[in-house]
Amino acid sequence: MQFDHLGLVVKSLARGRSTLAEVLSIRAWTTEFRDETNGVLLQFGRDPAGVVFELLEPLDGKSPVYNALATGKGILNHVAYRVVDLAATTRRMRAAGCAPTSEPRPAVAYGGRNIQFLITPLNMIVELIEAPDHAHEFFRAPLET
Repeated sequence: MQFDHLGLVVKSLARGRSTLAEVLSIRAWTTEFRDETNGVLLQFGRDPAGVVFELLEPLDGKSPVYNALATGKGILNHVAYRVVDLAATTRRMRAAGCAPTSEPRPAVAYGGRNIQFLITPLNMIVELIEAPDHAHEFFRAPLET
């Protein structure tokens, strides 16, 4: 398993970018991705230490992350890892007491490769991404006003 990102639910990507630029000095961003299958508009940002954050804006009230905004709980939503074999890693995690939240689904931000979310016995959400060699493409964005 290779660390990929921390998922953060936001009301809008623009507000999330602005806040993370001010608070964590994030200036490197990917393009925005609209992922209808997973119900989110998303974008990745990298801080000066190299930690990657994924901003998740729900597309509508049916989005799996909408409830986090509505309740204010689970805003720091998940930790994500790239894996070689999604099925094998999911089996191993299930044997350790984790439960999948849904079936694997393709993700636009990873070129249509499958992702899978699981809840651990500690109630932490882990995202598995079957894209072991994926690398986000970042660019330097000007500060928004």
